[in-house]
Amino acid sequence: SDWADHRLPLRMGLATPTSIMVGTGRAAELGILFRKGEALQSLRDVDIVALDKTGTLTKGKPELTDLVAADGFDRDDVLRLIASIETQSEHPIADAIVAAAKTEGLALASVSGFEAAPGYGVRGKVDGREVMVGADRALVKNGIDIATFARQAEALGNQGKSPLYAAIDGKLAAIIAVSDPVKDTTPEAIKALHALGLKVAMITGDNSRTAEAIARQLGIDEVAAEVLPDGKVEAVRKLQAGGRKLAFIGDGINDA
Repeated sequence: SDWADHRLPLRMGLATPTSIMVGTGRAAELGILFRKGEALQSLRDVDIVALDKTGTLTKGKPELTDLVAADGFDRDDVLRLIASIETQSEHPIADAIVAAAKTEGLALASVSGFEAAPGYGVRGKVDGREVMVGADRALVKNGIDIATFARQAEALGNQGKSPLYAAIDGKLAAIIAVSDPVKDTTPEAIKALHALGLKVAMITGDNSRTAEAIARQLGIDEVAAEVLPDGKVEAVRKLQAGGRKLAFIGDGINDA
């Protein structure tokens, strides 16, 4: 009837928000949160899915796998000093280093002057010594030459491990590596995305060598590496080049 025809737009208007509410509600039950309802509607147009690495592709529980001390430094002493510094940090890598030191029965010391620079590393004083732990860019920024460990860094990166460095009193003290195990469900999830005809990209703060090794292992198509926490938006924009429709998936509040 004419009356029913006039009611149709109203019914559609009610059905659309209801379907979004049901869809986002079901997703929440599965542990998936949408930043806004329109994101759910836009999914059908997506042709590339970008994934944050730590905690999304991986378990978010890194383990200390390697520590090689530089000449003139004692391995256990270096581990004790850097673990002491890391007790002040909330980063998952800090937990891995502290856990390794405790497993080895090392007594940790108090820390003063602690500073953390997201995407770079941490520093502070332990037993009167200036201790720094961080990515290569952190030490280079502070004028510390890391070339001594170039060969080890290359080998660790090729294994998909993340190389970090320690400096004590302004001198290179050690190269450290952590590995964050890939979630058991990740390979199948990436295969499922490919089966839908989607490209898969990974965004990570890891160095390029480590990131490429992980991407090869998982069959990921594109990589944005060495991305600082505040650089994710720019990384997403670059992946959207050419008008590509992109969905970004992460596990942290900073990913939203």
